[in-house]
Amino acid sequence: MDGNGRPAGPPPRGPERNTGALLFQAYQRLADHINDATRRVDHRVRPAHAAVFVNMEHAGIRLTRLAEKAVMTPQAMGELVDDLEGWGFLRRVPDPVDRRAKLIVFTERGHDALTTAFAVIDGVERKLRALIGAAELARLQAALIRIAEEF
Repeated sequence: MDGNGRPAGPPPRGPERNTGALLFQAYQRLADHINDATRRVDHRVRPAHAAVFVNMEHAGIRLTRLAEKAVMTPQAMGELVDDLEGWGFLRRVPDPVDRRAKLIVFTERGHDALTTAFAVIDGVERKLRALIGAAELARLQAALIRIAEEF
């Protein structure tokens, strides 16, 4: 505090000038939209479960690799996978390369949920194209890829 009872230092920048805050706000709005649709599939699915869905591989994936891709501990990822397996979205099957290991794969219900999520994402993409135009959206996507690769 300064001598007048005001906080010392420069005033905080508003989110309109903070790229990180803008990215976070945009992400939150998009994630909320997708999560609303996901909850309509099964009310137990939480935003944290998205880490499983977005990092799965078509032929299946080991838990350790799934956790690595999501930048999570295997224990935390294991809890999410256990939830989704218990609710019928995933199952564990023997890994054909190493029978001691297990692969996590989608069940039919999991594929249906993924199809629903993709439909919602496609709708978001259409809305974004209508809002800012296809060329601007392509530039935004390219910039976001560069940012993700850099950080």
